[in-house]
Amino acid sequence: MTSIAKSADNRPLSARLALVWTNWQTGIVLTFLIAPVLAIIPLSFNAGSYFSYPMTGFSLRWYEKALLNPDWQRAFLNSLGIGTMATLIATVLGTLAALGLSRSNFPWRSVIMPMLISPMIIPVVVVAVGFYMVFAPLGLTDSYAGVVLAHAALGTPFVVITVTASLLSFDRNLVRAAAGLGAPPWAAFRRVTLPLISPAVATGAIFAFATSFDEVVVILFIGGPSQRTVPRQMWSGIREAIDPSILAVATLLTLFAIALFVTLNWLRSRTTAQSSVRV
Repeated sequence: MTSIAKSADNRPLSARLALVWTNWQTGIVLTFLIAPVLAIIPLSFNAGSYFSYPMTGFSLRWYEKALLNPDWQRAFLNSLGIGTMATLIATVLGTLAALGLSRSNFPWRSVIMPMLISPMIIPVVVVAVGFYMVFAPLGLTDSYAGVVLAHAALGTPFVVITVTASLLSFDRNLVRAAAGLGAPPWAAFRRVTLPLISPAVATGAIFAFATSFDEVVVILFIGGPSQRTVPRQMWSGIREAIDPSILAVATLLTLFAIALFVTLNWLRSRTTAQSSVRV
């Protein structure tokens, strides 16, 4: 440890100044990104009815109002139900697509891959209009099925990307060995491939669920009053009546996002550990 510290102290002055400047830049960028979130969290405990500082007192009434309000309860249940169903569909479709695209002899791979991830690239308003134009003649607007299918399409690219990245380092000799020992393709996938890529599949599923849970533009186009999710409820609350309970919900969503971030880091560390074991 002493030798490492001495080697760090022996760095040129320009290198040390560059490191300090980089740290300052990183701190400024992080502050710029986190400041809006940090600003709304204290206001969610404000006893007053306005979105402003200074706070008039400490109160949990906005959390009580958000958690006990039937509209917010219905929105939470809709978000959880739609997000869960969309995640299951996106995970299955994205994993199957990644398995096919990861094969070197897969035809038209360079064309199909951009098409699969296009919902991540194309502006979401354009995607929402496209969903409406396709779903309206089929009677899928103002329905749970339409919202679930749309959210599944938005989440599938995240699964495709994460699973494809995991399969790039996957040793296919393991599958050949399983086949040589008499395992059918499904058994080889279930016992060999899936356990090794499961962290990537879970990571993609978390991204897909977060995408569905946070989506508001598509739901505005194809969702009805009965499919109102948490973001849609927040949008309506901001437009129709400014209510500090929105800040309480935003704080709860921030905590939920932090929990997802911690889970993603845990899955990433598990994937790294598995890669090192394979090497």
